[in-house]
Amino acid sequence: MPILKNSEVRKMNDKEMADKLQDLKMELVRANVTANKPRAKTKELKRAISRILTMINSQKQSKSQSKLGSSQKKELKK
Repeated sequence: MPILKNSEVRKMNDKEMADKLQDLKMELVRANVTANKPRAKTKELKRAISRILTMINSQKQSKSQSKLGSSQKKELKK
């Protein structure tokens, strides 16, 4: 069972994503330090971290494309 689903990540705002990302990274560090934790836990933590980072990067990319699009429209109007 995944720690964090894609649908849950989509519902989060930027601050919630940043907080959850920090929490997951700390949990991953703790899981790596203690040798008796199962490896499946670290694997699932890494997947959850990558889901959040992917969503953050896609939001940044869409924002930059929308800014680029609006500036190109201004140039075309001139």
